[in-house]
Parts: sequence; structure tokens; C-alpha cells
Amino acid sequence: MFEPFPGNYIWSLSVNIALSMGGEIGEIDVANRKVADAAKGGPDAGTKAFFEAWCEIAEGVAQLATEDEAKGRLLSASRKYRRAVAYYVVAERMQERDYEPRKLAYRRMLELRNKMIATGGLNCELVAFPYEGKMLSGLFVGAENTQGSVPCMIHCNGLDSIKEMLYLCETAQELSKRGISSLLVDQPGVGEALRLQGLHAIYDSERWVSAAVDYLQARPQVDPARIGIVGISLGGYYAPRATAFEPRIALCVSWGGNHDWGEVQRRRLRREGDHPVPHYWNHVLWVWGQPDVETFMKYAERICLDGVVEKIGVPYLVTHGAGDRQIPLEFAQRSYDQAVNSSHRELRIFTAREGGVEHVAADNMEPSRSFICDWIAERFAAVGRS
Repeated sequence: MFEPFPGNYIWSLSVNIALSMGGEIGEIDVANRKVADAAKGGPDAGTKAFFEAWCEIAEGVAQLATEDEAKGRLLSASRKYRRAVAYYVVAERMQERDYEPRKLAYRRMLELRNKMIATGGLNCELVAFPYEGKMLSGLFVGAENTQGSVPCMIHCNGLDSIKEMLYLCETAQELSKRGISSLLVDQPGVGEALRLQGLHAIYDSERWVSAAVDYLQARPQVDPARIGIVGISLGGYYAPRATAFEPRIALCVSWGGNHDWGEVQRRRLRREGDHPVPHYWNHVLWVWGQPDVETFMKYAERICLDGVVEKIGVPYLVTHGAGDRQIPLEFAQRSYDQAVNSSHRELRIFTAREGGVEHVAADNMEPSRSFICDWIAERFAAVGRS
């Protein structure tokens, strides 16, 4: 993995995420140079300096986009808005939950996202659907060059990603080229659901996945018999959990085998494995709506796929990086081993030969993304022939 901050995995991970979202290394380098010394203090210290440096770069690029837009150079404006969105996503993600400027940065990111879509005429529709008395927000990316109803994938986030991050990493766009639509969801515990509606994460993910399926089955361009789900990072738990209990899901992908996330937390309490974000336990309590670590750890015992993946009867893919520093490879193997009733199960481990060895391919996303998209397209084609 590219590590501009040696010894500081969390900060370097954020840079890699920005690059995966389409950030320009020259712009990123300007921000990084301003916080190089602060990074030496560890992942938590100096995050406000990181925030200020990255927001400054984001806003500078956004102003350039505004100038392009005023001149009618809409495609150029959209590309710049895109990078500004990516930089705001990274800056906001690194802060403590109660840091007030974080809230402003998130809303600015949403504003620039809308400008990115509008100026670029992008294949990206803002949608919302009901969930237990509230609304979940999503981005719908339609399949290219298709007629009639087509397959659709639900994309769910992990612990700290958001739907805009998923969109900018372009898995949905790659699926679109393969004739498959996508619904990218801010499920409870992330994005708009958490930040704007106060919806916390739940272990029984089939509740919000079923709401997403209800929504998709009401869209005429979606084939109701070919709706799948892909989950990244902690989504590698959410997706198979939902598939086990939602019979309308036709296939499932764990992008990162996250079989027993509760055990991962027990190990992190023992200081084993790397964290994805600064101020880690504060972030975890916010996501899950728990008052303290002790209460959360008791709840986390439920976040396990033992006795669950056996219920999956549809095609199931588990991918994992051989050098994942956050989630041990053993958990991907366990999900695969227990999915004995899947009609087509597969475990794909990415090595140094092709890249994508870090957590959810943070070091090189293309090989994992391409493999997953091809696998989904092939399995949907097989479902269509059955």
C-alpha cells in the first residue's frame, strides 16, 4: 500500500481511499505536506490539522469547478467537483463525531455531489425509500445500453464508508457497463442515515435490505428475480447476513470476509490489528448507538455469521486480501467453509501478483473490482438461463 505517512496506517489508508475515488496525487501531496509532522504523533493526534489541510484543497478545487461551470465547461466542472467530493469525504471521515466542522463538511460534500451529477449529466439518480418509519437514501446507477428489466445489485457500506465513496470507486459504473444496475445505500450506521437521521447500525441487516428490495421490485427497469447484494468491509458481514434471511436476494458478495466482526473487536481491545479510522472506539459507539465499550462488546457478540451462512442457498463469493491488516484471512475462509448450501460458492484471495492484498483492496482496487463485477455478471447470466 502507498504509505505517505510511514508508521501511520490510518492516515495512509485515507490517502489510498482518496486515490481510489479519483483524487489527483499532486493535489493530495499538497495537503499531505502540510500535515507530515502532525502524522508522526499517531492516528488520533493531529486529525484537525488533517481536516483543515484537506478541506482547503477540496474547497480550492471546488472553486475551480465553479469557474468552469460559469464558462459553460460543464464536463470539466464535473470532474473537479468529483475530486472536491472525494477530498471532503476523506477529511470528514477522519474526525471525531462531535467535531462541529465535520458536520458542515459533510453537508458541503452533499452539495458538491449534486453539482458533480448535474454538470456532468451523470448516470446517478438520488433516491430514497421507506424504512421503519423513516427514509433511507441511495444512489441509483442504471445499466447501460439495455432494454426491459435488468439485474440490480444493492451495494452496502462498511463501518465508515458512505454511498458517495462507493460511487466514486466506480464499482457501480463497471457493473453498468456489464448491463447491471446498482443501488448504493446509506444503511443504518453510515452516511445520511447516521448523520442526518440518527439511524444506528443493527446486526440483523435483513431489515433494511428487505426495504431496499421492496423499493427495487417496484422499479420497472429492475428484474425482481435478479437482485443481488455486495457488501464492502463490514458489509462483508451485512450482505451474507441479509442474504440468509431475505429469500428475494439472488446472489451475494462479501468484499472482505468479515465472518465474526465481534471477535475482531475483542482482538482490537487487545490491540491486535489496525483500525480503519482515528478515535476508533468513539466512532464505533456512534455507529452502533451504544453508551460505552462494555455494552457495545456485549452487543457485538451478535455480529457473527456462525449458523447464518449455512442458510445461504444462492451463489456466494468471498474475496479477501492476503495481506489484510484489519480483518484476518481466517474469517474469509470461515465464511466460505460454512456456506455449504450455496449453489455456487467461491473464495478469491488476492495476492501480490495481481494486487489488492490490503483490506478491501485499498492498495489496488482494480483487480478486485473487475473480478467481482465479472463474477456478478456471470452468475446473473446463469440465473437468467435457469
